[in-house]
Amino acid sequence: MIDEAALDALFHKARTANAFTDAPVTDAQLHQIVELMQLGPTATNGQPARIVFLRSAEARERLRPALSAGNLDKTMGAPVIAIIAFDTRFHENLPRVFPHNPAAMSWFDGDDKKAGREAAAFRNSSMQGGYFILAARAVGLDCGPMSGFDNAKVDAEFFPDGRVRSNFICNLGVADHSKTFARSPRLGFDEICQVL
Repeated sequence: MIDEAALDALFHKARTANAFTDAPVTDAQLHQIVELMQLGPTATNGQPARIVFLRSAEARERLRPALSAGNLDKTMGAPVIAIIAFDTRFHENLPRVFPHNPAAMSWFDGDDKKAGREAAAFRNSSMQGGYFILAARAVGLDCGPMSGFDNAKVDAEFFPDGRVRSNFICNLGVADHSKTFARSPRLGFDEICQVL
């Protein structure tokens, strides 16, 4: 089992960041996050997540029209904004990433399998998004994940060919803890679980 310090960094003391310091997020940290994220399991090792990192002022301005009012300031103030998206044609990489079963690509190929393929891409990119948050925390960064934005506007601006679609946004940086909320209540085990 990992030690208490690691549990604190990943879970116990980690909070959603609502504001950030001026500390930069380095390219090396972004690479570390993605390399760790990629180690988490996905169905058929499909790895459908695609990420666009927005750092420059110009890139952030492209995102601004898609943000809800409540998320605007904290997002625009983050050192890096990650758009976590998914490739709706992730299955085209299966011969490379799932080589032990050459038939795997056929499970998702064809117009009749489009709905199932896109559901799998969304579901597995969501799992990868969770790994992304834990990886960012593991390398010493704080996260502000959110869904308060217009997916259609984000997709039109950043993924105009329609192959890749946005899932959620995650602000990255070092949190300004003076603006971090206390942990909100969590539902208990007996409220959310059954052991059969």
